[in-house]
Amino acid sequence: MARNRQNLNIIYISDRMRETLRPIASCALTAVVAPMGYGKTTAVRWFLAEQAKAGAVVLQASIYSDNRSIFWKSVQKAFAAAGLTVLEGYDCPADASGAALLLEDLCAALGGKTPYYLFLDDFHLLGDERVAQFLCRLAYRLPENVHLIVASRNRFLPGEQVVRLGRLLHRIEADGLRLNREELLAYTHRCGVEITAAQAENLLRSCEGWFSAVYLNLHALAERGSLLQLGSDIYAMFTAAMLESLPEKTRDFLAVMGLADEFTVEMARAVTALPDAEEVLRALTQQNAFVTRLPDGVSFRFHHMMKECAERLFAQLPAARQTEIWQRYGRWYAQKAQYLHALQAFEHCGDRDAALAVIEADAGDLLASLSPAELLQRLDRCPVEALQRHPLAILVLMRRMFTWQQIPKMMELKALLEAAVAQHPEWPATERGNLLGECDLIQSFLFYNDITQMSRLHRSASRQMSRPAVTLRNSGSWTFGSPSVLMMYYRAPGELGKELAEMYECMPHYYKITNGHGRGAELLMDAEAAYLQGAWEKAAVLLERARADAAGQENMTLCCDFLALRLALCGKGKEGYDFAAKRAALLQKHDGVQVHLLESIAAYFYALQGRPEQAPELFREHKLAEVSFFGPCRPMMSLIEQQVWLAQGEYVKVIAHSEGLLRRCEAMHYGLVGLQARIQLAAAQLRFGQRAEARAALAAALLDAVQDDFWVLFVEQYPALAPLLEGEDWAASEPRLGPFVARILPAGRAFAARLGLPAPAPELPLTDRDRELARLVAGRCTNKEIAAALYLSEGTVKQYINQLYAKLDMGGDPRTRRARLAEWYQKNAPPELTKN
Repeated sequence: MARNRQNLNIIYISDRMRETLRPIASCALTAVVAPMGYGKTTAVRWFLAEQAKAGAVVLQASIYSDNRSIFWKSVQKAFAAAGLTVLEGYDCPADASGAALLLEDLCAALGGKTPYYLFLDDFHLLGDERVAQFLCRLAYRLPENVHLIVASRNRFLPGEQVVRLGRLLHRIEADGLRLNREELLAYTHRCGVEITAAQAENLLRSCEGWFSAVYLNLHALAERGSLLQLGSDIYAMFTAAMLESLPEKTRDFLAVMGLADEFTVEMARAVTALPDAEEVLRALTQQNAFVTRLPDGVSFRFHHMMKECAERLFAQLPAARQTEIWQRYGRWYAQKAQYLHALQAFEHCGDRDAALAVIEADAGDLLASLSPAELLQRLDRCPVEALQRHPLAILVLMRRMFTWQQIPKMMELKALLEAAVAQHPEWPATERGNLLGECDLIQSFLFYNDITQMSRLHRSASRQMSRPAVTLRNSGSWTFGSPSVLMMYYRAPGELGKELAEMYECMPHYYKITNGHGRGAELLMDAEAAYLQGAWEKAAVLLERARADAAGQENMTLCCDFLALRLALCGKGKEGYDFAAKRAALLQKHDGVQVHLLESIAAYFYALQGRPEQAPELFREHKLAEVSFFGPCRPMMSLIEQQVWLAQGEYVKVIAHSEGLLRRCEAMHYGLVGLQARIQLAAAQLRFGQRAEARAALAAALLDAVQDDFWVLFVEQYPALAPLLEGEDWAASEPRLGPFVARILPAGRAFAARLGLPAPAPELPLTDRDRELARLVAGRCTNKEIAAALYLSEGTVKQYINQLYAKLDMGGDPRTRRARLAEWYQKNAPPELTKN
């Protein structure tokens, strides 16, 4: 056939392949797994083009590296190109709970009658098992109109997930993609290349139906009249078939643009410096199936086989030329705010100053996606002189080192910054002040919740700075996801007055240099303290002032809601709060931290009311381990989880976990959280029958709370603590506790009655064996008779009965304990047991 009628770039989809692709439309997840060059992408894109003709919405995202942030931006770009806003503002999920929130939002946004297809190509490059697990979870939840397609060179689905997915999963592998004899002949005929029977046999034997190898051989046959040599590797075949005959300018274009994941004509002109880059690219696209125009109509990509060969060509360029190209790439990416790509480009050419300028422009946001080890290695390669030429970058890196808890490196950077400022007295005074002031601000984070030390550094920063900090965004959660400011900054009993005074003095300085980040915090802390002291009117006024100051800051508004709900439970505030509507609104903002904050508030609110079944699943099912909470708020989350356990009657859980929580509170100087944890422990011990231990824990908590008059804490826990609070002479052991408890009791009774929670005596705190022992003792059975009834030895019975006395705090004369146990049993056992 004449050469001018040949067209090697046609898309050939056999009837067998069409049948292989057809189930995609009825399955939630399709996994296309085959080695490079088997036509995975071509086949899927043909199928998607057919679906788009029928009205389906197609979203395609390619993966180019193992960087999750770059992958996530590619997915967001695909959704945006289809006019879908559901992923705007979402960060890539970092934990199971964040993934669950994303799933919920995705399913709600995509559900309906319109078919949606999301195609993730080259998944093997990502290499993140968490993403594969997320895709499986997504497949379980997807509405029937949504279909996920993932192409990879390697199997990525865990075996157990393949079984679980069942009919939701469709798998296409290499055997389904390779060409057989009939298809090979049909394909060559479509291309306009007539081959002999011997050539066909040779192709089948050498290529084994491998689409790319067949294509390269046909290309060689069309160009020079012979097939490629047997035994060549795919890259040698590619070079021989596709590159050797190209003009030098085109080969240079390929060598340069092969470094890009995707590129536009505008980018190609900038990086290659070729005015006619568009014409070169057009010719390549027409002649080469390994250059593809992407669905957006303006971007191009090279097949990985071509990229590999192009990178080999690039490696042959002179070193100076390579450096020049990487610098162009870096400048292009920096101009487009693609800072991670820019950093990688400048790293390749060793341009440390340009890399540090990118870090300054990014202000640390995207640096979070790099591993600490990778960034530390880059820092070690960066000359001190270059760092000191970029003091703002030092600040950004200091902030990142603090987040990663690389404190020695953070302090090393601080010393570098101070040395740089000292070595440049010619710098304007305002610039020097801003740098040193922001350094103080960052250093203050080392003294988290030590208001004295933080205030000293905030005042210093405020005096020196004439602009807001560049390394801190005021849109972040000021409380790190905690529902309470007082829980964060109350360090020790008796220190409340000092701490409040320092908060009022400190916070205006902090607001000045952070654009009002956390505004209203000092008022809210004061309002929370007033609430715990029973100063209801003062608390209400301060709360409204805090809410007004916090307007526009969701984190602080939610903390205000937490206090308002607690006031309402005490009958001192407005009732009624629509948690569902609030959660829906927060989901629209795609902020998982705030959603979890709301869930913690709801969990505490329902647990205090004895309605744990209404607590959010995260707390009701105790899935906190699935959430990557900020470290400072995790003790608060544990405290709220324990409140839910109390409401669920899981007293052993509270007792078992309290030790660890109290240890963390001590280490973090969380005086209020520790105080509340001891109150919860006392309640759990009492309900479990450990009355002596419960009394000791409650006494210690009362003695701490009385120092700052925090009596309302015990009102919230009155339904569980009533037998101890009401049945002990607290003034006898400590005179201060008499009037303190006297205030708790009437308010606690009113609290329990308002919630319909009359305070019962402790439930029978025994195991089944303990219950039977108590019944037999109450029935005047001897140890020998009990041993016979329970098939135990008399020694074991004696041991069990002594443990029972200890549980019920029945010390004293052994001769009277049996009578006291029998009396206790008659009073506390269920009626149906005492009748027997």
